[in-house]
Amino acid sequence: MRRFPFWIPVAALLAGVLGTGCGYNRIVNEEQQVEAAWGQVESQLQRRADLVPNLVETVKGYAKHEKSVFDDIASARSAMMGAGSRADKINASNQLDSAISRLLVVTEAYPQLKADQNYARLMDELAGTENRLAVARNRYNEAVQRYNSDVRGIPGAWVAKIGGFPAQKEYFKADAASRAAPKVSFQ
Repeated sequence: MRRFPFWIPVAALLAGVLGTGCGYNRIVNEEQQVEAAWGQVESQLQRRADLVPNLVETVKGYAKHEKSVFDDIASARSAMMGAGSRADKINASNQLDSAISRLLVVTEAYPQLKADQNYARLMDELAGTENRLAVARNRYNEAVQRYNSDVRGIPGAWVAKIGGFPAQKEYFKADAASRAAPKVSFQ
């Protein structure tokens, strides 16, 4: 009778342990990429939140009777600054997006405002910030997609469960209301 070599199960066990370690490290790396990408999103959200009051003050000088738009921006900005969780920040960001778009519609009614240098500079800053924010959101969602794909597949799901990683990360999605064009009334 031929005996089964002792080293085969040991080698299989060692290969399994090493393979799991690589999967664990990969998931750690992907989770860190998600967190780093979220940090960039937060940085751009903060930059936008800092720019908006200056823009509002410039527009206020020209459009004193548009108080509701300014109040909406102030409350959306406050919500953004006070948001704690990632989901709250995404919702507050979507509210601020909507309020800013209404502000831009208001400015269309004031040609002299568009000629103001401070306004033009602030609009350039805001446009640049919005572009950086779009890139940061995209990178964040790409990192989330890589992470989610890995922890939902095999063997990543096993490694994630054993390692205590979240089953999925949340995507940055636009609010359903942001698909509608803003409505501003001049009555």
